[in-house]
Amino acid sequence: MKPIPGPPPTPISALQRAQDRLSFVYLERCVVHRDGNALTATDDRGVVHLPAATVGALLLGPGTNVTHQAMVLMAESGSTCVWVGEQGVRYYAHGRTLTNASRLLEAQAALVSNQNLRLRVAREMYAMRFPGEDVSALTMQQLRGREGARVRKAYRDASEEFGVEWTKRDYRPDDFTGSDPVNMALSSATTSLYGVCHAVIVALGCAPGLGFVHTGHARSFVFDVADLYKAEIAIPVAFKVASEQEPDDIPAETRRAVRDAIVSQDLLARCARDVRRLLVGDQGETADDAPDWDVIYLWDRKGTKVVCGQNFSDDAPW
Repeated sequence: MKPIPGPPPTPISALQRAQDRLSFVYLERCVVHRDGNALTATDDRGVVHLPAATVGALLLGPGTNVTHQAMVLMAESGSTCVWVGEQGVRYYAHGRTLTNASRLLEAQAALVSNQNLRLRVAREMYAMRFPGEDVSALTMQQLRGREGARVRKAYRDASEEFGVEWTKRDYRPDDFTGSDPVNMALSSATTSLYGVCHAVIVALGCAPGLGFVHTGHARSFVFDVADLYKAEIAIPVAFKVASEQEPDDIPAETRRAVRDAIVSQDLLARCARDVRRLLVGDQGETADDAPDWDVIYLWDRKGTKVVCGQNFSDDAPW
């Protein structure tokens, strides 16, 4: 029998964990290839080498050509690719997960399918965003009202701190440059934040579409998780950039500023920890050490795990 061509996949247990990786890298109008164990991005200015095994999310913008070997390396490294549009403000597709275990996914599905449990998670998300408030008895309508008031205050505070005039959030998906500078910066900042949160969610094996506060969208859970950090990272970064940069420089400068904030605040580790905490509580702290990365079980209605690959018939020949 002929050997199977190509290198075998790297065992997931040997890959770097999601929370220990770099935040994101945005590329556009270049050719992405592979040089050994590094990705290369080539354009008319030269070649840049990127450590694939430590990239959390690779955001591929317009004009990007990716070779087969580059995608093989990304798959081997367990890095997530997110295909985005101009200035990184549109989402098209994403790559693979960094785990074969379904523990968090099953917990997420169970929580989102029960109204009481779903409300409990929504309350915990709000408490994480705005600590110091007792939300244990609030309804979803009351939570939305509190959130709206807090977010408006975050915009006003940032406007006063950085001296940028603020009227309202004006997001135009079909015309990015049609907004004022601070709204363009907010769009770029939130998109970068979405990409990083998406990468963590996918890497942990969760479903981006099963949200608790948001619903009905393929990335509802991404929006939920990103909202945990929006008032802390995206809003102040956007207002700061808008106060310093010309409009033409805002998208790139905002992405770099968000990246720096993500690194300085260790957001990937926080995000992975927060997702586990929301879905499995105190057990989330040790989820990385679970021994069943690549083990398949059979379902049993008693709630126990039944080992797979075993014949359970009475007359089995072995």
